[in-house]
Amino acid sequence: MDKYIAQANIDHYLGLLKDPDVPGDTRTTITKLLLAEEDKLGHQREQLEFAESRAAACRQRADRQRRLMNAFAPGSTDRMQAERLLVNFDALTQFVEGCCHQMRRKANESSL
Repeated sequence: MDKYIAQANIDHYLGLLKDPDVPGDTRTTITKLLLAEEDKLGHQREQLEFAESRAAACRQRADRQRRLMNAFAPGSTDRMQAERLLVNFDALTQFVEGCCHQMRRKANESSL
């Protein structure tokens, strides 16, 4: 049961981090909470698959945002907003992929 709560919390925190208008201190707090939930999941293979599926979703979201951004005229208000979102999505993707890397490393260490 705890696993499902942790996964739901992770999805919730990732959803919050998608918002480009989240203040820096709030973003830091959400990130810490996200890391705490990731730690709860530990190094189990199933949890790694869960995290990797979230990383893939983040990559897809960033790719979609990149295509949308390129559809707007350079210098337009819409393009600037799309660029801000893309920066946010890319940062979120890097963060989630970093978590996956740590989980992979822990899983590999425990299987030795």
